[in-house]
Amino acid sequence: MQTILFQKQNNIAHITLNREEALNAFNYQMLKELQEIVQQIHLDKEIRAVIITGAGKRSFSSGADLKERKTLTEPQVRRNVKAIRDCFDAIANLPQPTIAAVNGYCFGGGFELMIACDFVIAVKGAKMGLTETSWAIIPGAGGTQRLPRLIGEMKAKELILTAKKITAEEAYELGAVLRVVEENSLLEESVALANHILKNGPVAVTQAKYAITLGMNTDLNTGLDIEAKAYELTIPTEDRLEALQAFSEKRPPTFKGR
Repeated sequence: MQTILFQKQNNIAHITLNREEALNAFNYQMLKELQEIVQQIHLDKEIRAVIITGAGKRSFSSGADLKERKTLTEPQVRRNVKAIRDCFDAIANLPQPTIAAVNGYCFGGGFELMIACDFVIAVKGAKMGLTETSWAIIPGAGGTQRLPRLIGEMKAKELILTAKKITAEEAYELGAVLRVVEENSLLEESVALANHILKNGPVAVTQAKYAITLGMNTDLNTGLDIEAKAYELTIPTEDRLEALQAFSEKRPPTFKGR
C-alpha cells in the first residue's frame, strides 16, 4: 500500500489517507487501495471499530485529485466516480462502527467519506463542505443523498447548491459532526469513543447499527420489523447469557462476540 496506512490495535482498525503532499486527495490508486482495505476489514471479526483520518495536520482529504482528473478521458472519469462511490458505499455498509477523525480540510469527496462514517470527530476550525458545484459537477459519492438525511433537505441544498465552506463548529451545529476537539486530542477522543463501543456486546453492536442504518431508509413499520429480526439474532448468543451472569455476580461482562 502506497497511499493508505493501515494497522490494527486493540480490536480497532486505523486507516490513514496517506497522500499528505496532495492534501490526501483521492486518485485512482488511493481508491483501489482503500477499497481493498475496507474489504479486508469487513471480513475481519477481530476488528470491532474503525477510525479513518488523514496524514499530516492540514487535511483529512481535499476530495478528488483534480490534477489527475485533468488528465483523464471521459471513460476514466466515469471509472473514478464509480470507484469512489463504490468505496464509500462499502465503508457505509461496514458492520463495524466507523469514526471519521477529521484533522483538517475536508472538501468534496473528503466530506462524502466523512458523512459515510457513523461518527465524526473534527478538530477546531477545520474547514469542510461539498464544493463540487463550483467545479461544474455534483457530489457523486453519496453527498446528495447522505447529507439531506443527516441535516435535513433545505440545509443540505444550501450547502451543495452554493458550494459553501463551513467550519467544524458550524457542522456540529448542523448535526454533521458529533464532537469538535483540540488538534492534539483528536486521536485520543476517537479511540475513547471506539473503546466505549468495544465495551458492549459485539453482536449487539453490529445488529443495532444494521437496524438503525437500514431502518432510517424505510418507513417506521418496516423499520420495526428490521429491529425485531436484528433483536432475534442476539437472543441465542453466549454474550447475552454472559451479560446476565455478570450482572448477577456484580462484575463486568466478558464478551466473545458469539
